[in-house]
Amino acid sequence: MKIHSGDQVKVISGKDKSVTGKVLSVNHQADTLVVEGVNLVYKHVKPSQKNPQGGRLHKESPIRASKVMAICPKTAKPTRIGIRYLDDGSKERFARISGASMGEVSPAKAAYAKK
Repeated sequence: MKIHSGDQVKVISGKDKSVTGKVLSVNHQADTLVVEGVNLVYKHVKPSQKNPQGGRLHKESPIRASKVMAICPKTAKPTRIGIRYLDDGSKERFARISGASMGEVSPAKAAYAKK
């Protein structure tokens, strides 16, 4: 999965369609991610010492990764993410719509450096 925590994403299908938010956590095995303000569910809590009132809390629930697209940092539009090697051999993610860098993935390796 090419989406990482901290990325800005836009929901492209489901009940929260067209909502944008920041990725809070990613579960690679289940192919899901938690996005801030998306897929909110109620969690009922009993009264306790910490929370004497009790009640219902809003909580973000995981959403499938196929239902979101990353936002391009340059154009602010939804885009696919690609992977490329730089001249020094480091690997980075980039927005396919504009070619803008979205951060480095791995440090430089001599085998991938351009000579």
